[in-house]
Amino acid sequence: MRIGELARRTGVSERSLRYYEAQGLLRAERTRGGHRDYPEAAVDRVIRIQELFAAGLHSSRIAQLLPCMRDADGGPSAIATPRLVADLSEERARIDRMIADLVRSRETLDDVIDAAREP
Repeated sequence: MRIGELARRTGVSERSLRYYEAQGLLRAERTRGGHRDYPEAAVDRVIRIQELFAAGLHSSRIAQLLPCMRDADGGPSAIATPRLVADLSEERARIDRMIADLVRSRETLDDVIDAAREP
């Protein structure tokens, strides 16, 4: 599929798709005319990349992680390494800290809202 179709199907801009390719996160064959031609599996790959970015991972970490994941279900492949598991555990702990910070912020906002509502 061409880049425009992949963009439509995933909701990701063509510019972002080009960036993913430049970072080694996504691959495309080239037609004789030089146009990008993505396989059907690129849809799952782009969705997975978006999920990982949303989790706060950087493109270099995503590039390490993607070869260790199956695109269709996001499960681990046979090449996941113990070092990768350790690195991802650190990322998970970072996300947990962010969630805890957000919960505290929400609780503070709730307190301020409640106080502002009291007569």
